[in-house]
Amino acid sequence: MFVRCDRDAVEALDAGAIRAAMPVAPISGRAAADRIADALGTPNPTAYGEKSRVTAFVVRRFVDRGLLVDLSADPDGTLHHHDQVDQVCRREDLADLVAADTPLGPEQAATRLRVRRADFDHMVRLGWLRSPQSVEVRFGTSRAGAVDVALYTTASVDAIVPDHPDIDWKQLRAVEKGQRSPLAALHPARAAAA
Repeated sequence: MFVRCDRDAVEALDAGAIRAAMPVAPISGRAAADRIADALGTPNPTAYGEKSRVTAFVVRRFVDRGLLVDLSADPDGTLHHHDQVDQVCRREDLADLVAADTPLGPEQAATRLRVRRADFDHMVRLGWLRSPQSVEVRFGTSRAGAVDVALYTTASVDAIVPDHPDIDWKQLRAVEKGQRSPLAALHPARAAAA
């Protein structure tokens, strides 16, 4: 539809008032992550291939916490109201929230707990933590070499030790490669009851 306007009327309009009255388009999870990183004083890099300090994974965890609302129905991406993101960026506990929701892969989680990867896999099997999201990692250029890698929040990994005081963590951490894990004998139902 084409609308013809009087030039004098258009020039008399206040551009700032018009911009203020217009709805602002929602921002992507990536843009929200960039704003959060800026608020922390650690901007995400703009060069391709450099590791982001705050990722869309963290933004999704903020949605899970109820700190942000996802305005998108797309399972592969999120959209957020810029004012709500700005409100989150002003939180005094923002750095702690980001640290708690930072993603860890299984190897990183095992390292953080100071256990073998096999022991960490038992913890997942036992239901001690769950992955809120996974990412596809490709090896080479073919999709045939792609695998899904589960991601875990730092907070959920850090909660394992205090949530399971019945486990002899010193003994578990001393188990060497090739030895059977003490967690192998546990069953998910018994682990939940303990």
